[in-house]
Amino acid sequence: MRMPPFELHLPESLDSAMTIAGELADEDCDFDWIAGGTDLLPNYKWHLNSKPHVISLAKVSELSTLEPTHIGAMVRLQALATSDSCHPLLRQTSGTIASVMIRRSGTVGGNICLDTRCFWFNQGEEWRRSIDWCIKCDCGTGADCRVISHQNELCVATYQADLAASLLALDATIHLASPDGSRSLPLAEFFQEDGITRNVLKDGEMVTHLTLPDDAEDWQGDYQKLRLRESWDFPEAGIAAAWKIDGDGNLDGLRVASTALESIPRLHQELADEAREGWAGVESVNSLAVAVQKAVKPVNNTWFPPSYRKKMVRVLTRRALAPLERVEAAN
Repeated sequence: MRMPPFELHLPESLDSAMTIAGELADEDCDFDWIAGGTDLLPNYKWHLNSKPHVISLAKVSELSTLEPTHIGAMVRLQALATSDSCHPLLRQTSGTIASVMIRRSGTVGGNICLDTRCFWFNQGEEWRRSIDWCIKCDCGTGADCRVISHQNELCVATYQADLAASLLALDATIHLASPDGSRSLPLAEFFQEDGITRNVLKDGEMVTHLTLPDDAEDWQGDYQKLRLRESWDFPEAGIAAAWKIDGDGNLDGLRVASTALESIPRLHQELADEAREGWAGVESVNSLAVAVQKAVKPVNNTWFPPSYRKKMVRVLTRRALAPLERVEAAN
């Protein structure tokens, strides 16, 4: 399939990228940022919300820094999966994403900002035209959502990226930049529950890097996912868990996050905090797994039916928390 024409811009520094973005904004020109292109370019080939200008970040070297508590937006997923300097949970999670070929192109920032997916939306233009479009790409028709009938106010396309859940479990902070300046916020506040809006990025704004707390190395974790095949496919459900054990071997901190189940990834901190009070090993693991299962609300827009994905949340959560089955609560 042929991509629609666009003008490609190749800045060599972050300042240059911001200058180009500012100039395009002043001229009222729509544009996209492109990192690895593993998500954006297939969408362009399918004529999904393409823009006349694209700003590549491939030559912006300051976005590729990888340190224990600093992860640049342009760090390749394969570099994260094989790096000894990044957190083991992120290394494990990155290694489950797609295939080596995709990971060598895909980036951390691109994975975090992955477009939401839906089998009514991620199709060729002719197929979408045959069903009279959908709310996420209505082509000016005012089409309704195909997943939830008779509503065209909220898109329920599913967020199907892996890294966000593990970064949420590690209490990551995301850092953004635009021609108007920079800002930072907890990653948990970055996502918006709308399959079209997806996140809080403003026009012309981009992700520069993510940081982890100084005590991130004190936290252990695990990531479990459900997908159609063991490689390549997007997750149908994902559960990340992170925990901290004190000097006496007791549970001193717990976080659980989910992804690929709704329009945003979710940090289930209240559920984790409730479970940690009076932690009782296997019993608490099972109770927390059931609570997370009840909290998620998948819809029918991915390969597996919602009922199966919801059922598997309990299984994935138990697997992720298995190392805590014999751990006691901290006093």
